Amino acid sequence: MPREILTLQIGQCGNQIGSEFWKQICLEHGISPEGLLQPHPSGTTVDDRKDVFFYQADDEHYIPRAMLIDLEPRVINKINTGPYRALFNPENLFVASDGGGAGNNWASGFRQGEEHLESIMEMIDREADAADSMEGFVLTHSIAGGTGSGLGSFMLEKLNDHFPKKLIQTYSVFPNWDQNQSDVVVQPYNSVLTLKRLCLNADAVVVLDNTALNRIAVDRLRLPNPTVDQLNSLVATIMAASTTTLRYPSYNNNDLIGLVASLIPTPRCHFLMSGYTPLVLADAQVSAIRKTTVLDVMRRLTQTKNIMVSASTRQGCYISMLNIISGENIDPTDVHKSLQRIREKRLVNFIPWGPASIQVALARKSPYVEVAHKVSGFMLANHTSMSSLFSRTITQFDKIKKRNAFLDNYRKEPMFAENLDEFDDSREVVQSLVEEYKACERPDYAS
Repeated sequence: MPREILTLQIGQCGNQIGSEFWKQICLEHGISPEGLLQPHPSGTTVDDRKDVFFYQADDEHYIPRAMLIDLEPRVINKINTGPYRALFNPENLFVASDGGGAGNNWASGFRQGEEHLESIMEMIDREADAADSMEGFVLTHSIAGGTGSGLGSFMLEKLNDHFPKKLIQTYSVFPNWDQNQSDVVVQPYNSVLTLKRLCLNADAVVVLDNTALNRIAVDRLRLPNPTVDQLNSLVATIMAASTTTLRYPSYNNNDLIGLVASLIPTPRCHFLMSGYTPLVLADAQVSAIRKTTVLDVMRRLTQTKNIMVSASTRQGCYISMLNIISGENIDPTDVHKSLQRIREKRLVNFIPWGPASIQVALARKSPYVEVAHKVSGFMLANHTSMSSLFSRTITQFDKIKKRNAFLDNYRKEPMFAENLDEFDDSREVVQSLVEEYKACERPDYAS
């Protein structure tokens, strides 16, 4: 029985990483840019579950269960004129009629969400009703701009009201905190306001941190000036890897709730970091890593330099960790030996109040994609050092809030017309999240 997942791509960043994700999983399932299934090279049938992310149209084309939502037309127009223009359902593209965007203002994105709620909800309801047994939603967005953060926050609240029993997982791109590289001066305001909704209305948040993605592109892939497309293809690799066990099911972790339930001990601590090795960019099939073994891959996944979040795993401890290892004919005894070696060398530091276990899922490789490496590994982990990421956001927020800088555009919106209490509420929620993560490090947390 399929457990379908609907994808919502919101804002410029959400649609860019979303379209890269669809490109990647079309390759993995042998679906052409027009949505037609390619014959398998060896002539055998492939045992995969395309219907988790796609459905078939009347003419046998595969169509993604995706809704592309933006308040300005640039990115969606680019998708509409690109090679994958025939893939998406035209009814599922939503661009605001005035096309003015949210101007990097969270409150404007939130207000426009209310204005367009009916047409967006109609799209979502139509897709949800077409699914046999929908499991939940995946939302891609960034937290620093206007549309991804404001409209994204509004949709999180509405999805929670409208589908209370469904799981909501987000892939949230966190901004670059380096002062020379951040392009949105009000990003601390937008980020804190969005984090409150991610904290209260999402079930799992996979944090993708622009600072760390840049670092990985420069250090690991040796790209002196990584382009946005190259960073987006890194994100697409992560998204595709995290859904491998849903699309090529194995004995366990073959639905979203199974993946998430084992990683999140308490509802508030649901911000996950991810890592992937060996990293290879789609257009340059060259990697610094020449030989891969199960132990090698699992050891690399515990290293800070392979993690897509700029929070050091040397401080704090892991709450939970899931490795998805994919390759041909992986021997489970190799996995057990690797786990033993990692435990002996104390490479990973776990919480004192719970089981110190690394969960491992073995995934099959896509037969349609030729890869240079025998074994690749993906990690999703819940780690207490995530609090440093939120503390950094709060520090930046306090800097501009104490001067009441750049607040005029927010005051023009209905939510902030009377007072600015929402800012203080949001800051309080994020602060309590930081304290919750820090409390996880204490032995008496569970008692």
